Amino acid sequence: MTPANPTACLALADGTLFYGQGFGATGQTQAELCFNTAMTGYQEIMTDPSYAGQIVTFTFPHIGNVGVNPEDDETGDPVASGMVVKWMPTAPSNWRAAEGLSGWLASRGRIAIGGVDTRRLTRAIRQAGAPHVALAHNPNGVFDIEALVASARDFAGLEGMDLAKDVTCAQSYRWNEKRWAWPDGYTPQKDPKFKVVAVDYGAKRNILRCLASAGCDVTVLPATATADEVMAHKPDGVFLSNGPGDPAATGEYAVPMIKDVLDKDVPVFGICLGHQMLALALGAKTIKMNHGHHGANHPVKDLDTGKVEITSMNHGFAVDAQTLPEGVVETHTSLFDGSNCGIRVEGKPVYSVQYHPEASPGPQDSYYLFERFAEAMAARVR
Repeated sequence: MTPANPTACLALADGTLFYGQGFGATGQTQAELCFNTAMTGYQEIMTDPSYAGQIVTFTFPHIGNVGVNPEDDETGDPVASGMVVKWMPTAPSNWRAAEGLSGWLASRGRIAIGGVDTRRLTRAIRQAGAPHVALAHNPNGVFDIEALVASARDFAGLEGMDLAKDVTCAQSYRWNEKRWAWPDGYTPQKDPKFKVVAVDYGAKRNILRCLASAGCDVTVLPATATADEVMAHKPDGVFLSNGPGDPAATGEYAVPMIKDVLDKDVPVFGICLGHQMLALALGAKTIKMNHGHHGANHPVKDLDTGKVEITSMNHGFAVDAQTLPEGVVETHTSLFDGSNCGIRVEGKPVYSVQYHPEASPGPQDSYYLFERFAEAMAARVR
């Protein structure tokens, strides 16, 4: 049912239309549509570089109620192309809020639509896969529907697309800020024990904070860094970050670097896209998922211990566990669909996970993985 006086329209490539009230920036954008089931952390989600090329449907209706603030950005500006919500944002009510969601989105050029039946939309995504869409916000309520649908159909899609180059850092930098803790907030790591090079495919700030909290002096390098550039810093360990796009496309330049680093016998730890990059470097393959995993309530089983962790996830591609070569062990699987969520190399301090142990947003069941990385570096340094 079309609401009275709609000011925004979401058009799917199959011609399905969702009308609602626009907020944030005006204009039009095209992207792949996904849904996220997290109950908190909309600001962190919108600023997660892994959402490049995607519009996010939030299944939780209370989006915008705690406002936004500079401390919760996972990168400098929103990276997700837009957002879809059930209820329009209300005035923020939180002592940390610096401004409202709508004004924040508008000042950063991101379009949003409210008043949408997000349950219906989520079901459509689950049944037919992540669709290509176009989202328009026009305060006058005038839309060229034929052009909108055509724009959705013209979207190239994420398969074959290397987006890491678009969101990586332009040059290297150092990071020493630790995780947020009451009452001091963010504090610096003053006594680092390990030198870590983090390869930035779209790294979230909270991942870097977790590394610093685990005792690391972190140097961040661009996604296109070579093995010589990585090893020139004489790292005790190498970290491969999260990021957007098709891992096979990014792997064109990332995989040769990772293979060379693996020959140097240093501990390697990867998260999300970094997990997929490591798997490709070891000889496995990746696949595009029907609708991906996006949320903060995903159960993952540790196959070594039998323990179940509740994790935060954001990925539309996955490692095909059937292609893992001899000597590479599957360590974690999703209890939702059995997809691969972790690997390790037998006899070497090399491992990675598909989910986000740094959370932000989400549970912190898996922070121990950063400590495991530190322990592996400590064993090498001795």
